[in-house]
Amino acid sequence: MEESIQTIQSNTLLIIFAVVALTGIICSKISDILKIPDIVLYLIAGIIIGPSVLEFINTSNYQVENQIILTFGSAFILYLGGKEISLKVLKDVKVTVFLLSSIGVLVCTLIVSKVVSLSFGVPFLTALLSGAIIASTDPATLVPIFNQTSIKDKIKQTIISESAFNDATGAILTSAVLTIILSGKFSFIENIYELSIMVVVGVVIGVVTGIILLHLINDKPYGIFKDFAPIISILSVIIAYEVATKLGGSGYMACFIVGIINRNKKNFRVWLSQKSYDADYYVAETLGTICRMSIFIILGSQVDLSMLGKYFVPSLLVVLSLMFIARPICVILCTVFDRKAKWNKKEILFMMWVRETGVIPAALCGIISTMNVPNNEIISSIVFMTILITIIIQGSTTKIIAKKLGVLEEIE
Repeated sequence: MEESIQTIQSNTLLIIFAVVALTGIICSKISDILKIPDIVLYLIAGIIIGPSVLEFINTSNYQVENQIILTFGSAFILYLGGKEISLKVLKDVKVTVFLLSSIGVLVCTLIVSKVVSLSFGVPFLTALLSGAIIASTDPATLVPIFNQTSIKDKIKQTIISESAFNDATGAILTSAVLTIILSGKFSFIENIYELSIMVVVGVVIGVVTGIILLHLINDKPYGIFKDFAPIISILSVIIAYEVATKLGGSGYMACFIVGIINRNKKNFRVWLSQKSYDADYYVAETLGTICRMSIFIILGSQVDLSMLGKYFVPSLLVVLSLMFIARPICVILCTVFDRKAKWNKKEILFMMWVRETGVIPAALCGIISTMNVPNNEIISSIVFMTILITIIIQGSTTKIIAKKLGVLEEIE
């Protein structure tokens, strides 16, 4: 009997994957025709085929599998984001990236929490928790959009780097507020220490993992695994994430750093044969596409439309305040002190607009829901409304805004 139940569950899981993959392929073709980011269509399609509308798929009975897809998918997309980063470009904008991913997250949290408190009439800590969850931007969302849009390198790499680094800040801030709510205790020094450990351990593990595994596929006699470059790349993401997490670091940060090491491999005296490079490139692109499809279609399928309808107006006010008040203030505060980057008005305006919310806030929201935190329905409504509006509106208009502001790369 038990084997029969397991067989039925396995078959259902395979059917869900087939539906997600087929839906993703159709959305990708429509995306090519309409010239809009594919993740926007994935999210909308997920809502349509999910329990709220057609009920083709329902992942509520597969929490472990769901978490694996979200975790690995986010980690691998973050790794691909790191592969977009040039150390030469990053060193010129490091002050802006640091400020956006630290002070920017704190400022955004405080502004949004004030609006949540006024809109919903909830306690300050609930409002602060909501603000902390949606304060960070999302690399899993931004990387695919930027890969389909030729944004100038300085802006592109600043925003992608910010999204990678501010995940740690957002996660720690969320954890700190949760601790206060559940235990009534808070230690500023302890939380700053925890944040520092997450960042430092994540960076160190990413560098070590990246360099060691890259040397194993090097086009030299000691590159004993050079014929398995794509597999080693996938393993590097898994190993970096797991080791960093076990040691108390940010797994996502580690994966991002591995990607940076891979992109800038020549700085570490590593060269791949053309065969290894091509194989690694095509496998990474294919797996990245599968991850994007899976993450955003499943994320869309988890949106509860009835809950969003119940809290629609106040949630909308929160999202609008995030987009048009909190984000602009954060960007201005964090760029005005960076003289070396030489930001102009149009570049700053573009960074104000691009701040999509996605997988990481959704994962944090899931944790809040399972812990039965007071007012978790309101928090979930705010988070998913933010995800829907920022991805659908900001995600689909990124190229249009970039063109209007003249921040697209000039194609010779």
